[in-house]
Amino acid sequence: MAPLLVTMILASCSSVPLTKSGTLKSYDQLGSVEGVLSKSRSFADSQVLLAAKTVSISPTRLSPQVYTKLRDEKNGELVANVLDRTLCIDLSDKFRVVSPEKGADLNIQAVITDIVPTQKVAAGVSEAVTLGSSVVLPVGVPRLPIGLGGLAVEAEAIDSNGTQRAAIIWSRGANSITNSPRISEIGDAYGLASSFSDQFAQLLSKGKKPQGLNLSIPSPQKLSSRLGGTPKYSACTAFGKGTGLAGAFGNLLGAPPSWTDKSAGL
Repeated sequence: MAPLLVTMILASCSSVPLTKSGTLKSYDQLGSVEGVLSKSRSFADSQVLLAAKTVSISPTRLSPQVYTKLRDEKNGELVANVLDRTLCIDLSDKFRVVSPEKGADLNIQAVITDIVPTQKVAAGVSEAVTLGSSVVLPVGVPRLPIGLGGLAVEAEAIDSNGTQRAAIIWSRGANSITNSPRISEIGDAYGLASSFSDQFAQLLSKGKKPQGLNLSIPSPQKLSSRLGGTPKYSACTAFGKGTGLAGAFGNLLGAPPSWTDKSAGL
């Protein structure tokens, strides 16, 4: 049953190439390509990562290519911000998060290297079909496998001496089974940004590549922060608060992320 489900998901995925974009200090230590839904190559200096106590997060940048893909520059900034916010919340379980100007054992910098825009018309039709079917069926039908978006990111953790201690290049396309349609050009990229942050946070916190799905129960601070509570560390407030129930309802109804995510500075 599981292999069949994976096959179905892969058959309904959009494709986002895993490429080197030149934003990392080095690509030399990256491992081979891994993953099924998400594709990635990564490197982790386990000894240094496990010994680190503090981290800082520099705001995620957008590559020039991303700006050519989006009609609204603010949409790209929204994707970058939710990536940073999720990463900050996730890392707060293990590390003390400080602002970049205060210095830390590790500084994290991510660059969104590509966004495949979601086709809003296709997303709208899919949402209408899904909501309509839920009225007469016990479960909604899968999303139409057209107009799906995607995301590609590169990120690294640099120590106080400027040495790369962890790095990853990552890409993932949305699929019609696990990714709900949102009527926005960043409808899929916005959700996938959190998926990237979860994976990179595991790499940094555990000092090694994540193995399979993360089925652990979220910590109280993580759950509270994602539901819109005050983050554990003040440095995380730079990325705004989690969207909470408003975000969940917005996702359910297919609303653009900008309707529910009122991030700081955006």
